[in-house]
Amino acid sequence: MHRTARAVLGFVSRQSFVISLLVTVAIASLLPARGGFAVVVDHATTVAIGLLFFLYGARLSPRDAWEGLRHWRLHLTVVVATFVVFPVLGLAGHLLAPTVLTPELAAGLTFLCCLPSTVQSSIAFTSVARGNVAAAICAASFSNLLGIVVSPLLVALLLATRGGFSGQAVLDVALQLLLPFVLGQLARPWIAGFVARHRTILGLVDRGSILLVVYSAFGEGVVDGVWHRVSATALLALVGVEVVLLGIVLVLTWYAGRAIGLPREDQVTIMFCGSKKSLASGLPMAGVLFAGPVVGLIVLPLMLYHQLQLMVCAALAQRLAGRAVGDAEDRPARGEPARAAS
Repeated sequence: MHRTARAVLGFVSRQSFVISLLVTVAIASLLPARGGFAVVVDHATTVAIGLLFFLYGARLSPRDAWEGLRHWRLHLTVVVATFVVFPVLGLAGHLLAPTVLTPELAAGLTFLCCLPSTVQSSIAFTSVARGNVAAAICAASFSNLLGIVVSPLLVALLLATRGGFSGQAVLDVALQLLLPFVLGQLARPWIAGFVARHRTILGLVDRGSILLVVYSAFGEGVVDGVWHRVSATALLALVGVEVVLLGIVLVLTWYAGRAIGLPREDQVTIMFCGSKKSLASGLPMAGVLFAGPVVGLIVLPLMLYHQLQLMVCAALAQRLAGRAVGDAEDRPARGEPARAAS
């Protein structure tokens, strides 16, 4: 009984941010910001987004990023998967509108495909699966750094002719995302120690900023009646499309590493870093790039994909870890030198 209770509590703890997102969506649906309070929330969201990317800049070590570039074949493969293969698949998703996906959800799918990789989960799953953790840290960090510039440009290229996106948004990104990030980089010599010592507290600031963006985006959609245009059938269709999308990218990234002759550890890194999309970067970016109540529908595919990638990749990482341990145990029996799986 006690073991079951501990297991339940452990699961709730691991999924606390997911639960927080769902609670925030529920609050935004029941109590959306209106009138003067909506203006306050809008300004607070702008400040929160700037603070979020300032902290990103303060955390990322330029030295680590440049060191990682030496493993260029791995990083180039991750970049191609993230900013070429994904956008092409996202653009193909427009062929599903309006028969399978609504135009707004199809645009959200394309936006999702333009985003950089995650950092924390990519590294965590690579570690669990006995992949190249050092390369994962560099690849995920470089992807996020590159995404600040590349993602808005890709969105402008792929969605500008379909409405909901303004070319002015690219300048807004430079002011609201890139400038705080650069300021965070410049402030690193003075605040890097503080950031390292207070990682837990600053993590709460990160999550709080994202939750505020979610509340603002979904609440605006509720006020303008956007959600009446999304049916249960449309949501099920979106989930089905994203399952296929994730499956395609997982297969392509795994075999891409093998095709260019990289070892198993690097294949694991490419697959987990190249198949992820960052909720932490995507939600604030959507708030800057898109105007009006359409934001809620634009971020919906991202939120669903985020949960899907976590569940699928967690199971996949455990399976790869078991296989890696089995291979390591078999090597001495075959007369091969044993190598620690790390």
